[in-house]
Amino acid sequence: MKGLKDTLANLSRLRDRFERLLSSAAKRGRAGAPIAPGRLREVADFGDNPGGLRMLTYAPPKSTEAPALVVALHGCSQTAAVYDHGSGWSTLADSYGFAVLFPEQQRSNNPNNCFNWFLPSDTRRDHGEALSIRQMIERMSRDHGIDRRQVFVVGLSVGGAMAAGMLGAYPDLFAGGAIIAGLPYGSATNVQEAFESMANGRDRSARAWSDLVRKASDYRGPWPRISLWHGSSDAIVNPRNMEDALKRWIDVHGCPCSSALRSKGTHDASGARKPTMM
Repeated sequence: MKGLKDTLANLSRLRDRFERLLSSAAKRGRAGAPIAPGRLREVADFGDNPGGLRMLTYAPPKSTEAPALVVALHGCSQTAAVYDHGSGWSTLADSYGFAVLFPEQQRSNNPNNCFNWFLPSDTRRDHGEALSIRQMIERMSRDHGIDRRQVFVVGLSVGGAMAAGMLGAYPDLFAGGAIIAGLPYGSATNVQEAFESMANGRDRSARAWSDLVRKASDYRGPWPRISLWHGSSDAIVNPRNMEDALKRWIDVHGCPCSSALRSKGTHDASGARKPTMM
């Protein structure tokens, strides 16, 4: 019983820490946030939606022929409109002519409005929230004539973790993705592991991390290009998670670690250096 009590006490401590940090971050993010969706349009009919998500979209008035698509995944406590307001994705879409898909979580699925990136039932290929997002991409592709070779996914914090999940479950679907302050696909399978991973990361080899992607589907490449971004002072998601994601994708791509880890900063999975975003 002592072991169970210790486990429950640790879970409670990690949950309290997460709730406290999330509340502080949410208060700072409310300033200037939009009251109504405004620029985004909701699409109700996009499939059987097993994950129970909302589909919001933005297509610029003047888009390119066969435009690219960016799938943008918000963080905890956010809505699609708040994430768009803070990130500027729809403004960039106006400038460059691509379309944007904003899947949105509902509090009936998660009380903090987080994507359930840690539940296998929501991140496995053709299951749960992952399948809902896949269905949204299909509807968006049909409606706007999307170039299916130019579909990208990006996410912030747990939205980054969900983006990592989509890249793991559907590597054949994406040309590339950006994981911003997120966690690697498969770093948790339940709530306790999710809190532990956010606080401390996971102790796995590069091969163990990459095998989780290889076993997630029958796809064998070419693999999507990955861009990883993480602030070194992130108090909610330990930056070690970015290092683990980097190890994974270096191994998946078969890149020499020495070239990707030669200097400080962030890198894409091909070994090309990226500027650090803080």
